[in-house]
Amino acid sequence: MADDATQELSMTPNAVAGGSTHVSDEVVEKIAVAAVRAVPGVAELGGDVARFFNAVLDKVGLDQVGDARRGCSAHVTNGAAVVNLVIVIEAGRPVPEVTDAVRVTVTEAVEAYGLRVDEVNIRVDDVAMGAPAAPTA
Repeated sequence: MADDATQELSMTPNAVAGGSTHVSDEVVEKIAVAAVRAVPGVAELGGDVARFFNAVLDKVGLDQVGDARRGCSAHVTNGAAVVNLVIVIEAGRPVPEVTDAVRVTVTEAVEAYGLRVDEVNIRVDDVAMGAPAAPTA
């Protein structure tokens, strides 16, 4: 009797369920921010106001709030992304060199997730001058 109750189901090896996939703007923003942080010459992300609020959050112990997407906005339509970035570069770094590296790095990172990147728009908001040199005696 046990043999009668057991049946094998035949599987079609190439069967794929239907449906659609949408990657949210926020996911692309997180990918882009992680990529930008790895580019030499980028000191920070975000404009003056975002950096001010982040400094306040740091002081009250909420230093990770908003960091994942700060300085970045993205819009995904039909599998293509437009990424807008606001960055601060390190003093002494050529702007075209840094921004070209940012575009390449962000494009590669986002496209690794199967999306196409149509634009990476960058606004250089500030230059990080670094700490003043210590006086020597």
